Amino acid sequence: MIKIQNLQKNYKDFSLDVSLEVPAGTVTGLIGKNGAGKSTTIKSILGLVRPDGGRIEVLGKTPSAFTGRDKEALGAALSESGFSQQLTIKDITGILRKIYHNFEEERFSRQCKDQGLPMDKQLKDFSTGMKAKLRVLVAISHKAKLLVLDEPTAGLDVLARNEILDMLRAYLEEDSERSILISSHISSDLEGLCDDIYMIHNGRIILHEDTDTILGKYGILKVSEEEYNALDQQYLIATKKDKFSYTCLTKEKQFYLENYPNIVVENSNIDEMIILLLSK
Repeated sequence: MIKIQNLQKNYKDFSLDVSLEVPAGTVTGLIGKNGAGKSTTIKSILGLVRPDGGRIEVLGKTPSAFTGRDKEALGAALSESGFSQQLTIKDITGILRKIYHNFEEERFSRQCKDQGLPMDKQLKDFSTGMKAKLRVLVAISHKAKLLVLDEPTAGLDVLARNEILDMLRAYLEEDSERSILISSHISSDLEGLCDDIYMIHNGRIILHEDTDTILGKYGILKVSEEEYNALDQQYLIATKKDKFSYTCLTKEKQFYLENYPNIVVENSNIDEMIILLLSK
């Protein structure tokens, strides 16, 4: 669905150089702190930013070669963009009807009502959560093969985030070939949705793993200085030293469980991985 090879974009105080791939039928997460390069990557994929180097293929074509009909196979939701704030959902429905050949009008209207989105109220009167839901509903309203979502749950409470994630799961269940690239700095959103995750920092990919591997094979060791000095450290990826202890990241959790039964070995999560990898 998406193939990126050495995508490069240079700004005055920031440079991007990333490679990633989103195969058909998969959900890929792009995670990192604000300013890490997530949005620049996604805008490059959508043709909204012109790269300085590298190659991007989306559905077998470069973004610059996309026709209007090609774009119908894409669904996009960007956190800082949307329709005019003076429009209503009824107005938007008329626009979508003209843009997309496969627009499912009846279903779109039903889903908006199910999510509590008023059809006649102007968008300027919508809450942050209502606007976020609408962006996702628009993206999935026309049988897109590929969704590209930039921080679709940013600024939302847990309930609203879960409702958006449920929409995405339902979209995927309808067609096993559908794919999603989703960026977020909220790791818990991605752990239950994504097949694999790319971690980006300062414009570079610093980790790419299957989500099952992250949650199953990676582990966090919490040890005293004496225990740390006695460890076999060949499987430690990153270590953070506190005043009286060490916290270590490993991809060989089972090795330490079997060989060091007296130390604390915890399951890893993406947030802890980010902290430890960036403290190297």
